[in-house]
Amino acid sequence: MTNDVSTHQAEDDARNEDILIWVNGALKPKAQALVSVYDSGFMLGDGVWEGIRLYNGRWTFLDEHMDRLFEAAKAIDLDIGMTRDQIIAAVLETQNANAMTTDAHARLMVTRGVKTRPFQHPKLSQRGPTVVIIMEHSRPKLPRPIRLATVPHLRGLPMTQDPKLNSHSKLNCILACIAAEKAGADEALMLDVHGFVNTTNACNFFIVKKGAVWTSTGYYCMNGITRQKVIDLCRANDIPVFERNFSLVDTYSADEAFLTGTFGAQTPVGVIDGRQIGTGQLGPVTERIRALYKTLVGG
Repeated sequence: MTNDVSTHQAEDDARNEDILIWVNGALKPKAQALVSVYDSGFMLGDGVWEGIRLYNGRWTFLDEHMDRLFEAAKAIDLDIGMTRDQIIAAVLETQNANAMTTDAHARLMVTRGVKTRPFQHPKLSQRGPTVVIIMEHSRPKLPRPIRLATVPHLRGLPMTQDPKLNSHSKLNCILACIAAEKAGADEALMLDVHGFVNTTNACNFFIVKKGAVWTSTGYYCMNGITRQKVIDLCRANDIPVFERNFSLVDTYSADEAFLTGTFGAQTPVGVIDGRQIGTGQLGPVTERIRALYKTLVGG
């Protein structure tokens, strides 16, 4: 058995072999849910996406996810070709077709569509967009806290590829994840362009020091919806929380560390660069935030 752990590790669920996937308005079995090799997303990573989670019949923070999707599409000059209500209707159609009521995760993807020739210029994408909704039965399953390794790959400046874009172009984060795995960790801890601790390759990052919660300034990381909900919960429940620059020195001496994301909510971190964080297990502040978040989402 491998010791590798992923922040997106889920329980095996045989029902996922029979899911229906929404592709441009049609629900298709998994083996038939295909897009063209000329699709902009496949060819160039030209597209944006959102991950959304179903708890007890409700898609959590759906409005915020729609806001972020349309903001990203506008930023890359991509016409989704559907209204917010139409996208939400498609999500609900896919949910009902798969008889899902809770513990489901959807990946909503929009690319610039099918290109006429295999080259970069967006004007060559003349049949589009391509819209896909993959929805799976998904319950997180983490056998132990996550191990992180700091990597040389940075979360960059907005004038290169803005880290706030949830784009299909994820190679920088994938390379970071590979580097972390080569170092014997589960996921990568990424610094910003100034050398401050920023985020992981897939999730937002927090530490706890003397009862206070710290996270990055937010300038160089994904504008995580779960990240913001955790900050809001801390402020509403008298947990000191700071968005600030901090270094690896601050991080190694933290009492607790955890990650946030739509899939795993709050995932404890036990080890960073071979150094145990606190007890190496889920800490009391993280546990309290988890409970507050569970109440918030009605989990």
